[in-house]
Amino acid sequence: MEVDARPGMIAALVAGLLAGYGIAIPVGAVATYLVALTARTSLRTGAFAALGVATADGLYALIAVLGGTALTPFIQPVVVPLRWGAALVLIIMALRGTATAIRQYRRRHRPASAGAMSLSPGRAYWALLGITMLNPLTVIYFAALVLGIQTTATPHVLEQAVFVLAAFAASASWQLLLAGGGALLGRVMTGSRGRLITALVSGALITFFALHLLLSAA
Repeated sequence: MEVDARPGMIAALVAGLLAGYGIAIPVGAVATYLVALTARTSLRTGAFAALGVATADGLYALIAVLGGTALTPFIQPVVVPLRWGAALVLIIMALRGTATAIRQYRRRHRPASAGAMSLSPGRAYWALLGITMLNPLTVIYFAALVLGIQTTATPHVLEQAVFVLAAFAASASWQLLLAGGGALLGRVMTGSRGRLITALVSGALITFFALHLLLSAA
């Protein structure tokens, strides 16, 4: 007698979508940087950066599915160092973005020139992937979800794959939405003063979130 696998697949799909949106929607330093980066560069660069964030979420979902909560004891000891590393990287990015915006404003230099476009789409992808991977709490989050949705029966490989792909798709859709908002913001605030204000505000927010990481790690 064949067992209908559709209920399990649907459950995995819904769980993956909810997990992906659950980790992606809260606005933090990475989301703020993504919007600001797209506003200062281009939608293409922002889209690649967004996919970098989503890739990290998808990888952590895969790790959680394969390793489950067994990985948590190994991750816990390095949570604090990774938080410090993530915070320092974000602060450096905030300072660099603010300094670049101030220089461009003083020179009345259009950000569409080569100076602002130095961050290629490929580099943006890897940069955001690396920053997001520095957050070990993401894998703990996914591990807890995987443990919660599992029944006494071992989940099918296809169900696990659906969960991971759904989590990636949900995260990617939200990050691309943020990138689109950044592109729209960049079109609205086309003047040098508007872009300066955008860079200063985003830099301040990113620094705030980074300092929050440092305080939580202390």
